[in-house]
Amino acid sequence: MSNSVVELFAGVGGFHLAAKESGWNVIWANQWEPGVKVQHAFDCYTKNFPDTVAVNDDIANVIRDIPKHDLLVGGFPCQDYSVAATKAKGIQGKKGVLWWEIAKVLSARKPKYVLLENVDRLLKSPTSQRGRDFAIMLATFDELGYSVEWRVINAADYGYAQRRRRVFLFAWKQRNPWNTKFSKCKNKETWLKKKGLFSSIFGAEMEEISKVSLDPSQSKLEQFTTDIKTEKKGKGKTPEDNDRLLRISQDWDGYKLSPFKRAGLMSKGEVWTCNYKSTYEGKRVLLGDILQKKVEDPWFYIDDEEMKQWKYLKGSKKEERVVKATGFKFNYSEGPLPFPDPLDRPSRTMITGEGGKAPSRFKHVVKDSTKKLRRITPIEAERLNGFPDDWTLTETMPTNFRYFCMGNALVVPLVGEIMEGIKNNS
Repeated sequence: MSNSVVELFAGVGGFHLAAKESGWNVIWANQWEPGVKVQHAFDCYTKNFPDTVAVNDDIANVIRDIPKHDLLVGGFPCQDYSVAATKAKGIQGKKGVLWWEIAKVLSARKPKYVLLENVDRLLKSPTSQRGRDFAIMLATFDELGYSVEWRVINAADYGYAQRRRRVFLFAWKQRNPWNTKFSKCKNKETWLKKKGLFSSIFGAEMEEISKVSLDPSQSKLEQFTTDIKTEKKGKGKTPEDNDRLLRISQDWDGYKLSPFKRAGLMSKGEVWTCNYKSTYEGKRVLLGDILQKKVEDPWFYIDDEEMKQWKYLKGSKKEERVVKATGFKFNYSEGPLPFPDPLDRPSRTMITGEGGKAPSRFKHVVKDSTKKLRRITPIEAERLNGFPDDWTLTETMPTNFRYFCMGNALVVPLVGEIMEGIKNNS
């Protein structure tokens, strides 16, 4: 195989960097942030990968330009699934509908393999019908002729310096080496425990496996199939205009808990899922291991005037609060967070709001070799995700946006392990 890769929603190139390190060749990429004049992430991408064809336009406008490829990758926008968002709408959200653009690419170019990354919230969305959005995604893969394996992976469980929990989906088309390997597997339990992509790389102690029904209404699933086939021919309504999502949603039970667990498999419309425990016993990188030896800029250090606010935000609280608009009073409470962050453990998950000088409950604070407290630097943020130092340093990118990019990024060497595993069995 040619090992060709197309990268969607490329950000600053985490998938590309992982692909390069594991023997894949990224031939085309798309990165576009709507509603902003300066495309900082795209500029960073092209700075680091000047020889790659990279397109800065809405993905909906450029699907016809995407070349044939072997592996489609992407960390598609997760704002609509994240617990940090308000009024989350899942796939029905403004950015969530980008899933249907991915489906169009799969329908048009039929790559052998697909590797996607998202927040683990995806398995539980939306709150009113837990798991519905993920069921729709699996049904889409099924109708397009793919089998799917997924796993929620916390990078810190496998030796990396950040507690970053993300769900990865690996899909493979029929009639290729992965499908041959899958067909020879004796049962689904063996695949999930030993033979599958994620178990062969990371290992795990699997718990009881259960079966999930994707769509109890065959008539509606047939209509969904018709929509997909119609779209292939370029006729009929677009996914945004038609009601196929509604038709599938009507038959999805209002689960209080999602039926989809931390690992699973879908093939020919049948779904098996289970939880698991990491059995990793190798080397571990800790927060203290990635700190810069010397930080000279005084901006990063916390002065006495700020300290009181930092301690309040990081500390436990039990207090009465008032909603200004209505005057409604309520009791608010939250537990303490470590302050400063312990250096002998992996870091907490880095978020997009890590930058800026204002104190925050969720930002990292470390005590460095000077014995003073400070914020983490952009370089340290990059190291927590496995990027080279100053990867996001461009002529125009503001410091705050460097943190923002890393809050959206993935842990590169972990993804490199996954991509190498795909390649070695292809």
